[in-house]
Parts: sequence; structure tokens; C-alpha cells
Amino acid sequence: MKKWKWKQILLHGILLVLLIFLDQFTKHLAGANLTGGRDLVIWDHVFRLTYVENFGAAFGTMENSRVFLLVTTSILMIYILFLYVRLAARNGYRILRSCCIAILAGGIGNMIDRVRLGYVIDFLYFELIDFPVFNVADCYITCAVAVLMISMIFIYKESDMDLLIPFGKDKTNES
Repeated sequence: MKKWKWKQILLHGILLVLLIFLDQFTKHLAGANLTGGRDLVIWDHVFRLTYVENFGAAFGTMENSRVFLLVTTSILMIYILFLYVRLAARNGYRILRSCCIAILAGGIGNMIDRVRLGYVIDFLYFELIDFPVFNVADCYITCAVAVLMISMIFIYKESDMDLLIPFGKDKTNES
């Protein structure tokens, strides 16, 4: 692999650590300042910070399935890491690599909570639309998946999608 690619991988590694730190720091702040019903209203009847312990997956689904969630998250994180490494060996695919970093950061951030606490700390609440409470890691994952879907529709070709399959065609040095 070319020297510039190693630098890019190192920068992505640093970005991954920073994103995980930001997620964990915001969850720490939420735990320290919002427990006991001490909500912080940012915009009345629109957006508030509120502390919620989520024992399930997205939107509280699969509540009390901690082991299952840890196993499936681990498998997905390994796949995303595999995909990142596979994409790093090729020219182009900057958007897909960046999406991998954001998804990894979100998955690892929530997994840290699940392992350390037994639940995930959520604290961002859009009261106006009564959207389920979520956290910074969830934002990383949601935004990355949205960018991934848009880029698959408008940027990448169907042949590029073979890279997303673990044993898809090898297109080394193609963009």
C-alpha cells in the first residue's frame, strides 16, 4: 500500500478515536447533569436534553437482549472494519471509507456503554415530533447510512457494490 494511504488510515484512526471520545464525553455529561429528571430545555416544546437508559437497540426495541446486541454489534463492527480495510487498498471510495469510520465510531460508542453499564445512555430528544431519545453515536450511524445510501444511488456504479460483499470481485486499484 502506498505511503499516502497509510497516512490516510492513520488519520481515519485518529478521527475514529476522537468521535468515540466525543460520544462518550457527551454521555458522561448527560449522566452527570441530567439524571433525576433534570431536563435541559434548549428550545421550548421543540428540543431538550433528557437522560434515558436504553436497555435495547434503536428506539428501545429488543429490550433486555444485551448478549444478542453485543454479539451482533461485534459481528457488524468486524464486517465494517473488514470493509474499510478492503476499501483502503483501492483508489477512490473516500465516501465509503468515511462512512465506515462513522458507523464504527457509533457502534463502538454504544457498545462501550452496553459493556460498561449494561445499557446505552440516550439524551437528545426532539419533543416537537416526539422522536425517540437518541445519542451522538446514533447520529454518527444515521448520518453515515444516509450518506452511504445517497452515494450508492448517485455516485457509485452497480459494479462498485461488489466491494460491499465479503467475497465480491476484487477490483484492486480501480476507482
